[in-house]
Amino acid sequence: MFDQLDDLIAEHAELERQLADPAIHADQGKARTLGRRYAELGPVVAAHTEWQRIIGDLAAARELGADDASFRDEIPNLEAQKTEFEDRLRLLLLPKDPNDDKDVILEVKAGEGGDESALFAGDLLRMYLRYAERQGWKTEVLDATESDLGGYKDATIAVRGRHEPAPWSRLKFEGGVHRVQRVPVTESQGRIHTSAAGVLVFPEAEEVEVDIDPNDLRIDVFRSSGPGGQSVNTTDSAVRITHVPTGIVVSCQNEKSQLQNKESAMRIMRARLLAAAQAEADAEASAARRSQIRTVDRSERIRTYNFPENRISDHRVNFKAYNLDQVLDGDLDAVIGALVDAETTALLSGATQ
Repeated sequence: MFDQLDDLIAEHAELERQLADPAIHADQGKARTLGRRYAELGPVVAAHTEWQRIIGDLAAARELGADDASFRDEIPNLEAQKTEFEDRLRLLLLPKDPNDDKDVILEVKAGEGGDESALFAGDLLRMYLRYAERQGWKTEVLDATESDLGGYKDATIAVRGRHEPAPWSRLKFEGGVHRVQRVPVTESQGRIHTSAAGVLVFPEAEEVEVDIDPNDLRIDVFRSSGPGGQSVNTTDSAVRITHVPTGIVVSCQNEKSQLQNKESAMRIMRARLLAAAQAEADAEASAARRSQIRTVDRSERIRTYNFPENRISDHRVNFKAYNLDQVLDGDLDAVIGALVDAETTALLSGATQ
C-alpha cells in the first residue's frame, strides 16, 4: 500500500507549484479543482514526513542504544509511534469517495401507511434538520408537501457545510427505507402499527459537473397546492421540470416566485442526474467496489425506529441502541459512526487482500 506514497508526494509538490502560478487562478474552476486535490493530499504528506522522522530517530536510537541506556529506553516509544503513523497512513491511503467533500440534496417521502407514514416522514425531516444544526451545517427547504395532520407527504432539503466533515460523507448512509413501529395518533385502541418512509440522498452537483441540454427539458408551470402565503396558491408559480431522455421529473412549489421554484428544481435535477450517472458507472465497476458496504440501496430496509422500546436498529451493521428519543432530536453520531467504521473496515479488508 505504501508503494504509492512517492507518487502522491510528487503530485503534492507539483500541485503546490501550479497553485503558486497566478495564471492558474484565471480559471477559477481549475484552481478550485487543484486546490481541493492539494488539500486532500496535505494530511498524507504530513503523516509521511512525521513517519520518516520517526524511522530516522528509531534507527539512531538502536545504533546509539548499544552504548547508552537512555537511547535504549526511547526505542519502545518510538516503535509505538512508528506503528501509529503506519496505521494513520493506511487509513489516509484508502480509496476516497469522490463525493465526500460535497453538499447534499436529501429527500424524505412518506410511504405506505397514510397519515402515520407522513407524520413519520416529518419526524425524519426534523431529525436531519437537527443533526445538520448540531454539525454546524446550513439547511434550506427546497420543496415540501404537508399532510393533513402536520406531517409531510414529501420534502426536499439542501444541506451545506463549509468544514469537515462535509454533509455527503455522513448523510450518504441515510438513503433507504426507514421503518417505524409505534401507536399512531389515529389509533384508538392502542395497537402498534408499522409504517415506513423513504429517504433519498444525492450529492449536490455544481453546474459544471452536469451538462444539461436545455432542449432535453420540458418545463411546465401550474398553481401551487397546499398551505401557502399570499399569492402562493393564486398564481402559476409552481414549476415541474422533466428531463426527457431519462424521464426524471422534479416539481417545486414552495416559493412565491416561479423563478425561485425553477432554480430550486434545477438544483434537484442536477443532483439526480449526477447520481444517475454515478450509479451507472458503479454498475460497471469492479467486484471489489461493489463489495463495499451498501450505502445507497434505496430499495433496502435499512433502519427500524421502535417507539415502545425507545430502540433504534440499523440492519446493515447490526447497530442497536435504546436512545431513540435522542436520535430523533438529531443525535445521529453513534449510528452514523457505526456505518463509517464498517465502511472503513471493508475498505481496509479489500486493500489487504
